[in-house]
Amino acid sequence: MEKTERSCTFLVHFDKGTPAMANEIKEALEANDIPLKIDALKKAIMLLLNGETLPQLFITIVRYVLSSEDHTIQKLLLLYLEIISKTDAKGRVLPEMILICQNLRNNLQHPNEYIRGATLRFLCRISEQEILEPLMPSVLTCLNHRNPFVRRNALLAISAISRLPHGEQLLPDAADLVEKAVESESDASARRNAFVMLCNCAQDRAEAFLLSRADQVSGWSGLLQMAVLDLIRKVCRSNRAAKGKYINIIISLLSSPNSEVVYECASTLVSLSSAPTAVRAAANTYCQLLASQSDNNVRLIVLDRLDELRVTHRAVLVEVVMDVVRVLSSPNLDIRRKVISIVLELLTPRNVEEVVLFLKKEILKTQTPAAVGGVDLDKSSEYRLVLVQAIHTCTMKFPEVASSVAYALMDFLGDSDVKSGANVINFVREIIETNPKLRASIIQRLTDTFYQIHNPIISTRALWLLGEYSLSLSEVQSALEAIKQSLGDLPLLTIADEGETANVQKQHEAAAKSSVTASSTKPVILADGTYATQTAATEMILSKPMVLPGSLSTTLHLRSLILSGDFFVAAVVVNTLTKLVLRLEEVEPSKTEVNKATTGVLLIMVSLLQLGSSSALPKQMDGSSFDKIMLCVKILCNTGGDEVRKVLLKSCHESFALYLSEKQMRETEEIKAKSQDSHAQPDDLIDFYHLKSRKGMSQLEIEDEVQDDLKRATGDFTNRDDANKLNRILQLTGFSDPVYAEAYVTVHHYDIVLDVTIINRTKDTLQNLCLELATMGDLKLVDRPQNYTLAPESSKQIKANIKVSSTETGIIFGNIVYETSNVLDRMVVVLNDIHIDIMDYLSPASCPDFAFRNMWAEFEWENKVAVNTTITDEKKYLEHIANSTNMKCLTTPSQLEGDCGYLAANLYAKSIFGEDALVNLSIEKQADGKLSGYVRIRSKTQGIALSLGDKITIKQKGSG
Repeated sequence: MEKTERSCTFLVHFDKGTPAMANEIKEALEANDIPLKIDALKKAIMLLLNGETLPQLFITIVRYVLSSEDHTIQKLLLLYLEIISKTDAKGRVLPEMILICQNLRNNLQHPNEYIRGATLRFLCRISEQEILEPLMPSVLTCLNHRNPFVRRNALLAISAISRLPHGEQLLPDAADLVEKAVESESDASARRNAFVMLCNCAQDRAEAFLLSRADQVSGWSGLLQMAVLDLIRKVCRSNRAAKGKYINIIISLLSSPNSEVVYECASTLVSLSSAPTAVRAAANTYCQLLASQSDNNVRLIVLDRLDELRVTHRAVLVEVVMDVVRVLSSPNLDIRRKVISIVLELLTPRNVEEVVLFLKKEILKTQTPAAVGGVDLDKSSEYRLVLVQAIHTCTMKFPEVASSVAYALMDFLGDSDVKSGANVINFVREIIETNPKLRASIIQRLTDTFYQIHNPIISTRALWLLGEYSLSLSEVQSALEAIKQSLGDLPLLTIADEGETANVQKQHEAAAKSSVTASSTKPVILADGTYATQTAATEMILSKPMVLPGSLSTTLHLRSLILSGDFFVAAVVVNTLTKLVLRLEEVEPSKTEVNKATTGVLLIMVSLLQLGSSSALPKQMDGSSFDKIMLCVKILCNTGGDEVRKVLLKSCHESFALYLSEKQMRETEEIKAKSQDSHAQPDDLIDFYHLKSRKGMSQLEIEDEVQDDLKRATGDFTNRDDANKLNRILQLTGFSDPVYAEAYVTVHHYDIVLDVTIINRTKDTLQNLCLELATMGDLKLVDRPQNYTLAPESSKQIKANIKVSSTETGIIFGNIVYETSNVLDRMVVVLNDIHIDIMDYLSPASCPDFAFRNMWAEFEWENKVAVNTTITDEKKYLEHIANSTNMKCLTTPSQLEGDCGYLAANLYAKSIFGEDALVNLSIEKQADGKLSGYVRIRSKTQGIALSLGDKITIKQKGSG
């Protein structure tokens, strides 16, 4: 630490632009007005904190302020005495400091408890032996004071003094004094302070004290119990064999009424023992905390601890899965998401039915208002979406439970919430493919409830299911009848309806025109990864269909959607009807019935073509929909050929089955990637616990030995990170510099730890050596630099902690400053910059396609990077970008097959702060063989978009 910087626990911002004059402060201090003295003392402290010395004020304060009885003045006086320099350039105490010793002694003997306690707390921050030595008798006297506030601070002062380099000279019997205080002290806080000091100065005595009163620990105060747990962790970290002595103490504390103690006790138990009994006790404790605590932050922390246990002790956590799932009663959506994510990883054939039944009940609650036992209707749709996705995952892992929830979920197909309805139809689509036994009942239920579906997205997917999985004669006939009922009578637009529709259209167009001026054009990403331009006005028109005459909009939903101008729905309807007619030809023996059905479908197609050219609709039929309908007409007229029939009846189903198999394969690969395979080294020792003496060992210790042997056998004790450590070492100085430095950088969530090794390469002793660091970006230094003395050709390990507040590339820079006896000036060695890579914060993640598109539309920060690379293969470039950015490609391999000269893919990653990073890659191969295109990055924060763009710009020129 530099000489101009002095230790102080009191920091206040003060504008030095208009500092108070020293003589004005002096006059105020000499006055008899107490408020004026207080204000003057504050100004003096602020000036001292900003680098002013003000030596002329010391005598004035001694004469006019030191004897004041006002508590505020005494508190400010102690702050002033803490700030001022007490030693000269050679480190000797200034003679005038003797003047304050008498005052401090008087304060330590003052009848007022506050002045005594404040003075004792002040002594905790004094390190000069000459000042402390005459005060020690008074400090020791305060140990027996009647007030616990004084005794508490006296113990703190003794603890701080004993840790000084000359503490043994000042307090030779400190351990005896504190041990006596621990035994006799009645105040909980004072006793805790005494026990902590005993642990620091005489750990063996603290251990003996604890073990001699092991049966009394459960009756101690919560503060002292927390100190006991700290001691147990400290002892067992240095000597793992000693944990058997303290296991019973920890287990007894699990029943403590203090929730903080219970939480720390469970954490300590897990850190010391991997035995199933210990883990089970900790898991049950965490579940009790989840049930008893109402604070959402506490619940999230406890859920994180359970999630950590799940990774290493999944078999034990499976036993408490229902206790965890009951936390879904919490109204907080973040807690519900966390609970569901944990529960989905704990599913087994034994508990999956019970879990799915509970989730099914929670879905039914979302339809019930909160006043009668349900959930808040404002949050019900989002919660329902989470539940549907969870049940979807359960049925994919265990298809046998699909029958118990499929029919209940299908009731939500007509729900007003599009997201939950779309998830349900996707769920039904996968279940009907993976569970052939449920196909007939699901198709029957879908046919019966088809009239309730009003959303175009859900309607088109339901139509695809009806056309693809209606196989029997009765199913085909029921599907045809359901679609015809939703279309209504032909023609689709009568003359009377045309007039009413034209009036409604004019009102609709007027509203649309008024909204166009307020709208803006924006790019959107399509399902295949390509870009399209869309205006908010167009989106508004499509999302709000016209109100049609009569009751068409409520009973004939397909008719209402088509009359609103959505001809994509019309094309899907025609495609589905064509599939059903072609399948009817296979299952219906009567040619008359087939010809009748074909004629009816052709009439619908012709009516749709006529409707598409009508001027009464908001817009006419687009060319793509027209071509699809005409193709279906040709197929039914037997002019399409057998290849087209094969595509409609077989190829579509095969493509969907391939998509599901690839999806399942990718999920399996993700599970394998999460599970780290470990191997034991050939020369590792094998410890046969069966041959050991078990005399005096508890059952928990025996189980622990078994678990340790299993870990050794599977290689869990092998440090797999040693090989990677060399890649994390950065050279900070040159080999020719007098001081060599290198740093090992560790990024752990919100913390960056720099383990800096400094080597003195000279023959001189380096004095006041200081590692000075500074940061750029959202990085913040936690510790202030300290001074060290480095002997010739010796080394020193210095750790620097840095806090990270966002996902953004940061820079750490600085220098090493030191002094030698030969040179008067301070020497400076400039360090190389340390660049904190954004890749340390990002990890590959998955998300559904619809969620990706929703986030892409919502996120406002976009960075567009032009492709400039020597790689000539599109897929190699995609793989190179994915590996360089630590992102996962969401586009399936089947979509990337073939060699067409262009490629569009989506990539996704998630940061440790929960931020999403989206990347869309659109490239094509030019005639000269080079790749061109753009990489677009979107995120909610600017830091990710910019940093990720810089990373891609640097890395994309690689050779793959």
